[in-house]
Amino acid sequence: MSETVIADEQVQLVDPYNRPCGSASRVMMRRLNCWHRATYIVVRNVKGEICVQQRTSIKETHPGWFDLAAGGVVAAGEASRPAARRELFEELGVRGVELISGGEFVFREAGLNLYGSLYWVNYGGPLCLQPEEVAAVRWLSIPEALALEKATPDTRMALSKAIDFDHW
Repeated sequence: MSETVIADEQVQLVDPYNRPCGSASRVMMRRLNCWHRATYIVVRNVKGEICVQQRTSIKETHPGWFDLAAGGVVAAGEASRPAARRELFEELGVRGVELISGGEFVFREAGLNLYGSLYWVNYGGPLCLQPEEVAAVRWLSIPEALALEKATPDTRMALSKAIDFDHW
């Protein structure tokens, strides 16, 4: 059995109105269910399929589940767009693509309190998976992705918000 790993990083904390109010380690943010910011990047290929990531078994939340978007927490002092670019490169090896903004949303469920910044990209090149976070990827239609039983709730909400836009 693998041991759960929580990345040692400083996370930008916000108040319930999305105003910056300091930082904390990721461990402390999770332990205290602090409000924070996160990015969500839906990656779409030319067929209109999206890249679905299977999380590794050592992720601190929802190990082995599916992420319907790339992304992650915004680091202390970091803005959302640079955080999205960083996460997209770290998780999938994708860079140099246009990030299309899809707005923001609030996610509050099971002790996870966050303001999500939504982006999507069109991408058809090779992927380089981050072995600590991404066990595998598959390309699925949006209905197939939303039908996955073990999709993380926050990325499910992000994808649902993304399809509300005319760009889909």
